[in-house]
Amino acid sequence: MSARAKARRRALDILFEAEQRDVSPLAAMRLRREATDITINEYTVTLIEGVMGELDRIDEILSSYSKGWTLERMPAVDRTALRIGTWELLYNDDVPDGVAVAEAVVLVRELSTDESPEFVNGLLGRIQQMKPTLLA
Repeated sequence: MSARAKARRRALDILFEAEQRDVSPLAAMRLRREATDITINEYTVTLIEGVMGELDRIDEILSSYSKGWTLERMPAVDRTALRIGTWELLYNDDVPDGVAVAEAVVLVRELSTDESPEFVNGLLGRIQQMKPTLLA
């Protein structure tokens, strides 16, 4: 697993934990640093700060393009992976679009339901197609 893949996984873990505990992701990250000897990669911090900085816009986009699924109805792991994937697609030019989509799919394949990879791939694929319009 690449360093960036590990960073994505850790970012997903922290964002998921923060949502479940109803604390800020930065507080969850701080608690994790204090409670464990886990090193938090710089890219993990970039992802968390990026997702949180654009969360309203990301959630608006996800709500607009997910057919038949509200954010609240999505499995929490899927929702978190979609937020990370959307941020990488739209706001991180260092990550190729295909990699952002594929990495989000890998996360949900490992951590979520059997239907999640297809759902995440389809939704991020639509967002990828709409990227020029979304960034205009």
